[in-house]
Amino acid sequence: MNLPSTSAVPPGWYPDPSGARQWRVWTGTMWSELTRPYGEPVVTAPVVASLALISALHRLVRYGIVATFAGLGLVVSVLAHWPGTHQPTPLWFAETASDAGVALLVVGSVLYALALRELEGSWSLYAVLPGLNVLAAGALVTQRLAHRPQLLRLATQAALLGLFIAFARAQPWLCVAPVLVALDHYQWTSSLLDRLTAPATVPAPSAP
Repeated sequence: MNLPSTSAVPPGWYPDPSGARQWRVWTGTMWSELTRPYGEPVVTAPVVASLALISALHRLVRYGIVATFAGLGLVVSVLAHWPGTHQPTPLWFAETASDAGVALLVVGSVLYALALRELEGSWSLYAVLPGLNVLAAGALVTQRLAHRPQLLRLATQAALLGLFIAFARAQPWLCVAPVLVALDHYQWTSSLLDRLTAPATVPAPSAP
């Protein structure tokens, strides 16, 4: 789907080269994942200027949030029933599930790190620290939307995750904690993504 490297086509919205009846953003060097159906208004300069952030948030919404909190839930739940503990699971299942959980956590942490880098405009210590990059990204997303930090919300999220990690073995119902936090991250991140890609008032050209 890439244009030739020698192409002088400027960044912007163009008909999807795959043949689908939709517009796709050309970054100037490659096609992005951002698309919009024919007939909808399109954004020009604002989208191109924020394309790196939009792409990072898009990946976070589609993959990163689910991977992070599903991985956390899986690892903590498996450790709570590791062979030798109360109500243990078979060793083969514990090892397989824990490996899958760690892999999900790694994927989620990388995507949160990339999103936080775009939100901050540069790499920071928080971006490369798993767990902290999740809270930091959530703080910056809500700050952009609400124009002020929401410390109570972030403290509540940290407390819910801490309770789940500490007491999941004794209180299985705490498995709802990472689900609630994940839903909150998804809602706020999706809202920011919608704001960044909000259509301009200029209508899109008619379909070819």
